[in-house]
Amino acid sequence: MDKSLKKRSYNDACAAAHALDLVGDRWSLLVMRELLLGPKRFSDLRDSLPGISANVLTQRLEELEALGIVERRKLPPPASAWVYGLTPWGLESEELFKVIGRWGARSPQHDPTLPVSVSSIVMSMRTMFAPERAKGIKGTLGLRLGREEFTARLSGGEFDIRRGEIVDADVIVEGGQGEWAGVLYGGVPLKAMEKAGKLKVSGDRALLERILNLFPLPPKADAPRPARK
Repeated sequence: MDKSLKKRSYNDACAAAHALDLVGDRWSLLVMRELLLGPKRFSDLRDSLPGISANVLTQRLEELEALGIVERRKLPPPASAWVYGLTPWGLESEELFKVIGRWGARSPQHDPTLPVSVSSIVMSMRTMFAPERAKGIKGTLGLRLGREEFTARLSGGEFDIRRGEIVDADVIVEGGQGEWAGVLYGGVPLKAMEKAGKLKVSGDRALLERILNLFPLPPKADAPRPARK
């Protein structure tokens, strides 16, 4: 076993404890979250995680690479840039993020107004999608959030969203990820965002209105009782 892993180990045979040995350090899971939708350059990771320092990001990437969760590779020409991506085993963690995301969203203390990354809001769509609401809905949504583009396809009660150039979308939404999150989860009217110039919609608006109802947040857990005096 890696010495750094031994140093912070819980020394517990439980697989959940071992998972925390692997990714329990501050920022590790968020670095993985940013890579779930595809590889990124170091600078792009820094932009997505503004609270992390370059030194800490370097350390976390090196640790995750040593553990077989992240891999570093060079893109072919003409890009020829070095990027970080999740290994096949690392990509299996998506289900973990979905479970944690739904559980965390039920917290009475969760503050949805805090900054959110593009990867975070897109992953939340994968997490909160309600297939029972999607019956009879078929179409393609293009999302242009900041510098990133995504294409979401709906068919047969299934939802698939991937990063990449938007092609043949029925409706396209452009703007900031925070504004999109406000419409999707915060009850902010789409027309209000458009009027303010925060979001731009082109294409099948009726389809978009139906899509907006497919991502309900789970009910909040009971708030903690006041402490007894």
